[in-house]
Amino acid sequence: MTHPRPAPSPTPPRWPHCGHGTTLEDPVGCRGIHVPGHIMCLAHLADADRDAYLASLTPGADIDHRGTPFTQRLLDPLLNALRDPTTRLPRLGNARFDSAIFKGNTWFKSATFEGDAGFNAATFKGDVGFKSATFKGNAGFNAATFKNNTWFNWAIFEGNAGFESVIFEGNTWFDSATFKKHAWFDSAIFEDSAWFESATFKDSAGFKSATFKDSAGFKSATFEGDAGFESATFKGSAGFKSATFKGNAGFKSATFEDFTGFESATFEGFAWFLSATFGRFTGFESATFKGEAWFGSATFTGHAWFRSATFQDTVKFGSAIFQDNAWFEEAVFERSVSLGPLVCAGRVRLSGAMFSGPAILLFAARSLECRRTRWSSTAELRLRYATVDFAHAVFEYPLTIAADADPFVLPDGHPVTEETLAGAPDATVRMASLRGVDAAHLVLADVDLSRCLFTGTVHLDQLRLEGTCSFDKVPPSTHWQGWRPVRFTQRRTLAEEHQWRASQPTAIRGWNVAVFGAGSVGPAQMAPVYRALRKAFEDGKNEPGAADFYYGEMEMRRHDRTGTTRAERGLLHGYWLLSGYSLRASRALGWLAAAMLVTIVLLMGFGLPQDSPKQEATGTVPPGGGKVTFEIDKTDPKNPTGNRFTGERFEKALNVTLNSVVFRSSGQDLTTAGTYIEMTSRVTEPVLLGLAILAVRNRVKR
Repeated sequence: MTHPRPAPSPTPPRWPHCGHGTTLEDPVGCRGIHVPGHIMCLAHLADADRDAYLASLTPGADIDHRGTPFTQRLLDPLLNALRDPTTRLPRLGNARFDSAIFKGNTWFKSATFEGDAGFNAATFKGDVGFKSATFKGNAGFNAATFKNNTWFNWAIFEGNAGFESVIFEGNTWFDSATFKKHAWFDSAIFEDSAWFESATFKDSAGFKSATFKDSAGFKSATFEGDAGFESATFKGSAGFKSATFKGNAGFKSATFEDFTGFESATFEGFAWFLSATFGRFTGFESATFKGEAWFGSATFTGHAWFRSATFQDTVKFGSAIFQDNAWFEEAVFERSVSLGPLVCAGRVRLSGAMFSGPAILLFAARSLECRRTRWSSTAELRLRYATVDFAHAVFEYPLTIAADADPFVLPDGHPVTEETLAGAPDATVRMASLRGVDAAHLVLADVDLSRCLFTGTVHLDQLRLEGTCSFDKVPPSTHWQGWRPVRFTQRRTLAEEHQWRASQPTAIRGWNVAVFGAGSVGPAQMAPVYRALRKAFEDGKNEPGAADFYYGEMEMRRHDRTGTTRAERGLLHGYWLLSGYSLRASRALGWLAAAMLVTIVLLMGFGLPQDSPKQEATGTVPPGGGKVTFEIDKTDPKNPTGNRFTGERFEKALNVTLNSVVFRSSGQDLTTAGTYIEMTSRVTEPVLLGLAILAVRNRVKR
């Protein structure tokens, strides 16, 4: 940002100097300019000549005392000679004090400089007071040195004001000062506190490369033109609270080493903080950015607060680095926003923020909190490392949350450095909560949902899951619950189920009890969630994935003692026991094998007769011959009295059992008990076979 410069100072490079006190070491001696009509400066002029000169002065007269050494005893008579008899205040015309040395306290309080005022390269060794002074022409203090405290409170600069390369070694006050034209403090050095509170800069203000070694206060200052703080260094706290920047504000490459406060500041033009470095605390709370706000490549080494800030135009944080937390709570983004790619070693908090325009957020952060955010346009969140809390967020258009496997790439092709996240375990993006969200427009891609809370999510069945979205699993291996072993078949589970099962009196070790925020959610609340996720997977043509959530739904119904009747729970328990809700083929096949074995044993023991029944024909021959009628019948099958478990009987029992599995009759002669055994097996075994086939189908269907 450039500003027009005033006309060069009329001070010539050399002037007729006094020469008083010359030595071998200092052959020039006193550098004070001659008093008109004399060959000495005012400091070394004879008393009578000095009195005559002072008596010749009138209010508003031009004076030239460049290089003159002043004491307070010399300056006071000079100012007294220039006092206006009406106001009793000094009134000067063109006043030239370039390279002058003020050894004691210097007071120009309420003085009026009607022409140009030149103090370039002047040295002020005591306190300096320009309180309420008025500079109607240009005021030049370039390269001046203020050794002690300096006051410019309520001063009015009607012309250009130059403070370039000035050194302020004491406290400096410009409170309520008014700069009506250009003001330059480029390369100025403030060794102690500098205060510009309520100051008004009606034209451009330049602080380029200025150094503030202690506190710098611009509270309630008003910059009506451009404000340039490029490459400025603030080693102490910098306060811009309630400041107003009506023109462009440039802080490119500025360095803020301590607390920085822009609370309630207003930026009406462009705000550039490109490559700026902020210290241990930076506050932009309630700040208003009416123009574009650029924080590209900025570095925040401490907390960064943008709470309740308003961005009315485009905002960019490309390549910004937050070494601690970044808080954007309640912030308002009225137009397009591009936050990132940025790196945050702590938490990024966007809770309560409002996005009115398209948003692209590229974050590599440990945590991202988006609770109660409102998105009124399309948005894309591409993340790394982050744990995302999206509870009660509201969005009216498609919103995508996706994980990037590789580091973000800058426009120049270089990857974003992630050194501040070196201690993070991996770049996995984890969802913490979707409670209260209407998921109809939500897309999740390649995120970890193992700790995500889903209860209370609306339209969860319309959630789109892309890529590899992982859920939590049941405890692995076999566990013992008292005397009996317990083993869970692997499936996708909700974080809420982990918390609920871990809280049960008979909990098995391995269920995660430390699910933050899960609350007292029971089976009645989890069953609809599993049902909705099942439908979401089915709509995505992922039947095997949907099967896990169907299993979870049935499990919650089986354990629900409020919405499921006792009879229904018993039926579901049997369904689970026999086939795992037609999803566990191994379980159904196991029961089928057991049923077949029992059937074989029963048939060998009680169902097969000792011998195959033989047919018998009986009839009566009529007397005298004629037609003979025979009745053919079988003998009743009889249980064996000898060895029932023989190879021959096993083969027959197996034949009967296999035919029963496929719902066929073997045609084998059976005892009465065997007939009932076969009837029972012809009902149960085909059902178990059907459950096994259905379980296989549910795992391979597409």
